[in-house]
Amino acid sequence: MGRQIGHWFLRVVFRRKDSHSYSALPAEDNTDTTMEDIQLQSSTKPSQPKPRPRRRLPFRRIFTRNVIITLSAHSILASHLGTFNSLWFILLSTPRFDPSHPSPPTHTHQSLPFHFTGGLSMTPAKIGLALSIIGIIGISLQLLLYPKLSAWLGTALSYKLCLLLFPITYSLTPYVVLLPSNTMPPAPSGGALFWIGITALLAIQTFARTFALPGTTILVNNCCPHPSVLGTIHGLSQSVSSGTRTLGPALAGWVYGRGLNMGIVGLAWWGMAVDACVGAIVGWLVREGSGHEILLEGEDEDEEVLERRR
Repeated sequence: MGRQIGHWFLRVVFRRKDSHSYSALPAEDNTDTTMEDIQLQSSTKPSQPKPRPRRRLPFRRIFTRNVIITLSAHSILASHLGTFNSLWFILLSTPRFDPSHPSPPTHTHQSLPFHFTGGLSMTPAKIGLALSIIGIIGISLQLLLYPKLSAWLGTALSYKLCLLLFPITYSLTPYVVLLPSNTMPPAPSGGALFWIGITALLAIQTFARTFALPGTTILVNNCCPHPSVLGTIHGLSQSVSSGTRTLGPALAGWVYGRGLNMGIVGLAWWGMAVDACVGAIVGWLVREGSGHEILLEGEDEDEEVLERRR
């Protein structure tokens, strides 16, 4: 019906003839063609193999070991990446620790290395600046460094190495509240040393994310056991990653609030570091597949035919 409507537009609106319409051949063009010629042409024409029905891998055979490991690593990566984005904004806007007005009231002093609290008290303008730093670093790495380094190390190795950077980043993130500032609480944190520390931390996290996200997409694509279920594999990966991206920020936000009440602002961040450690371990077990590891009945014969034709 859509093609018929399109043809009608060509004829009526644009006053154009349909280029795909058919017309009968002139009678004189067919006068010299005899039945013998037709039989001769059909006998000399090489026989084409009959097309076989498309084979599809059963759903129960999709979940190979490599598929399960790859989807698990992908879901864990999505969980802490989505959690970082939400938790980072909260940390930027959380009020700084003020000894004269502590929150909670019982927390009157800081006790390193773990018992400290407070945020950065940033205004919306400074939060926007912190977000722009992530964007600038990410675009630069994606265009200038990622293609060369990924081609040199390979997709799987660069992906696995970058997974090791996430636990380091999340472990260090809460310590940004202790960076030297040229302002006193409750004013927002600021100063050259403060912004240098923020930029260095975001550079590590953005570098790891820039290499991990394209890598996990490629590995999910290649772990597919058969081309007929490629769409199913990507649908499963999107489903599990969406689920972890939903649960991760909600759980981390609750833990972050509990940590502030306890006077430990890094509680949620160190929990994310543990999550990233598990993701790194699972990620190192990922194997880069070929996208066609399971041959269905008759496909081995098709492969031999294709090789002979080449």
